Amino acid sequence: MRLSVQHETRYRFTEPQARIVQLLRLFPGDTSHQTVVNWRIDVDCDARLRESIDGYGNLTRMLYAEGPVETLCLTVTGEALLSESDGAIEATDEPFPPELFRRVTPLTRADDAIAMLATGSDLAAMTALAAAIHGRWSLDRRPTPAIRSAIEAAADDRVSPRDMAQIFVAAARAKGVPARYVSGYSLSGDDERRTLAPHAWAEAHVAGGWFAFDPAVGGRSGLDHIRVAVALDAAGAAPIAGVRMGAGEEVLDVDVHVEGSEQA
Repeated sequence: MRLSVQHETRYRFTEPQARIVQLLRLFPGDTSHQTVVNWRIDVDCDARLRESIDGYGNLTRMLYAEGPVETLCLTVTGEALLSESDGAIEATDEPFPPELFRRVTPLTRADDAIAMLATGSDLAAMTALAAAIHGRWSLDRRPTPAIRSAIEAAADDRVSPRDMAQIFVAAARAKGVPARYVSGYSLSGDDERRTLAPHAWAEAHVAGGWFAFDPAVGGRSGLDHIRVAVALDAAGAAPIAGVRMGAGEEVLDVDVHVEGSEQA
């Protein structure tokens, strides 16, 4: 499956900003399941982009824009080839051992109810965990700027894919399974109307490797997931994080267009 992505993020400021510094986790890497054919990030103002790799092995860009900046538009365009496989995700940059991803963060703490969602610690149990989360909560795909903890999200009836991924991570770690949050893109909807948006899912280290699970669909992730960044939780894998120097408020608009085609 070949997926073509055009992701535009626009910032509008009520007052000009003196300086903007952003960390961009918007550049996917190759894995055994994913090949990046081409990918680029364009900025509509004078800015410097510096390539780097963060502590989790994610490809990043540091953006520096000197003011006055009234608007800022980031456009990501690219293509990736996805291959289907029942095996573990391999050929990834792994600076840390899997045991690190047993570490609980404030966003991925599990209460008793979350811990009980996982019935075991093997591949079948993690697949069942994704199905259990999918069946327990109604999915809300509307953008949610604020990141909620797994416990906060679990108290609601409707949750986002980000919430579901963090609940999965929290439940898996409660069983001693290394698990991590994944950010990227995914197609959704029925066959007649397939749309794509920034998405979140999880990976768990079972059966000797990392396997991807998407609670939003209730099982393993497939050909319609472009993997971009991993971290201990949603904050660590946020697509854009940064600071601005200036008064006023910012308004954020996001537009994503992705096309899929059956090409090897």
